[in-house]
Amino acid sequence: MKSFACGDVVPGCTASWVSSTDDEILVLVAQHASAVHAIDAVSPELVQSVMDRIVVVS
Repeated sequence: MKSFACGDVVPGCTASWVSSTDDEILVLVAQHASAVHAIDAVSPELVQSVMDRIVVVS
């Protein structure tokens, strides 16, 4: 399983996800970014920031 915490990229945000793949996390993060942070266009830099902070959990 993999995990990502939005607060690792957006200070103060408490949202986090656990999923089986990076791609699933990216889809969930993109939905969250649009709904909560008003980020409608996810840049390659943002995707890389998220990918760099996805961690493997048991």
